[in-house]
Amino acid sequence: MNSLSPITTYGCIAEHLGHSFSGVIHQLLSEKLAIGSPERAYDYALQELCPDEVEDFLRRRAFRGINVTIPYKQTVIPHLDELTDTARAIGAVNTVVHRDGRLIGDNTDFYGMQYLLGTVGIDLRDQKVIIFGTGGTSRTATAVAMAGGAKQILKFSRTAREGALSYGALSLHTDANIIINTTPAGMYPNDEGCPLPDTLTLADFPKLLGVVDAVYHPLRTELVMQARALGIPATGGLAMLVAQAAAATERFLDCRIPPDVVSSVIAEVQASKENIVLIGMPGCGKTTVGRLLSELLGRPLLDTDEAITARVGSIPDYILTHGEAAFREVEAAVIREEIAPQSGVMIATGGGAILRDENVRRLKRNGSLVFLDRPLESLIATPDRPLSPDPDTLRRRYEERYDRYRSIADVHLVVPDGESAEETTRRIVEDFLKEVPHTPQEL
Repeated sequence: MNSLSPITTYGCIAEHLGHSFSGVIHQLLSEKLAIGSPERAYDYALQELCPDEVEDFLRRRAFRGINVTIPYKQTVIPHLDELTDTARAIGAVNTVVHRDGRLIGDNTDFYGMQYLLGTVGIDLRDQKVIIFGTGGTSRTATAVAMAGGAKQILKFSRTAREGALSYGALSLHTDANIIINTTPAGMYPNDEGCPLPDTLTLADFPKLLGVVDAVYHPLRTELVMQARALGIPATGGLAMLVAQAAAATERFLDCRIPPDVVSSVIAEVQASKENIVLIGMPGCGKTTVGRLLSELLGRPLLDTDEAITARVGSIPDYILTHGEAAFREVEAAVIREEIAPQSGVMIATGGGAILRDENVRRLKRNGSLVFLDRPLESLIATPDRPLSPDPDTLRRRYEERYDRYRSIADVHLVVPDGESAEETTRRIVEDFLKEVPHTPQEL
């Protein structure tokens, strides 16, 4: 990880930044701003700091501008010379500008949260709003809700501090219209997390009109996926992250960033972090197409069958010895622990990996599922596949699974009989992955 260098760098400070998208976002912003204005190009570095290092870092002032994230949005305030009205009203700082020897604290999360709500068309006027969490982002969400004309704003936290209610009281407020999560529940690497208590789901909120989650990794948290499954407009925090970064850059460079630049950066970051998950019958070409896409897009290829083999040895031998049910348990564990939490990768799944709902949910948190629909007559049964060793068994598997593949797929790609893996790969890139950043190579 690069550290901030004296008086030449903009960057971000936090306690942990291993999952951060900020470096990618600011690189894209810099590249786009430099088009036609090379002097606007800037460098941006990530700096992890222990709590006892923050004061000294700010005292040395060896930067032009920094972003501040968890858990230092309030920690930095006593060490700054000035706060903007927005930062003072919210009581949290996410942007510090070093100008004329003075450190000025600002809060661009306010704009980022407004932008995020706008992406799913959430109108806060006269609504009952629930906010999970009490930290800096919670303060921002509260300020945005107040500015948006919310009728009632309630905070909830596990400790019920700072005027928040405990989660035990949440069942008394299931008439809420908007839910905003500002806690790290569901954040990588704890992707299974959800801020809701075990006794409640979003289905218990019949008047819910929208859900936003400030967590951006995974791209779709459990909370967001619950909402979307119910048809409730919902989004993760990526758009907020990009919008606040653009607003911070405007303060760093004293410039104006056009809205289309912000939206294009959101689209590019989303595409670069979205996994491409190939699903389909055994023998449909998932591994071969996955390897070609991996080479073309410069993305690592993760193959669930290869990961299972590394864990338990030969898959046919394991199934013959332990049975299919035991194999599915191992497969689910591999997807949960090794495959689904990754971002920006190619994934080739085993033919039956999508039979379990929990596997599908985990793969969709960071990925789009592409169904390679090759006709049955072009699939070949082989003895080394104990679950489809002969044509009759293969046909039964095909009939059992086909509707499942279609119903869960984000992209349904019909692969004509005789089409080569190279042609299939080219069609995937040209028809469905136009926004995925990559270096074009000849197939």
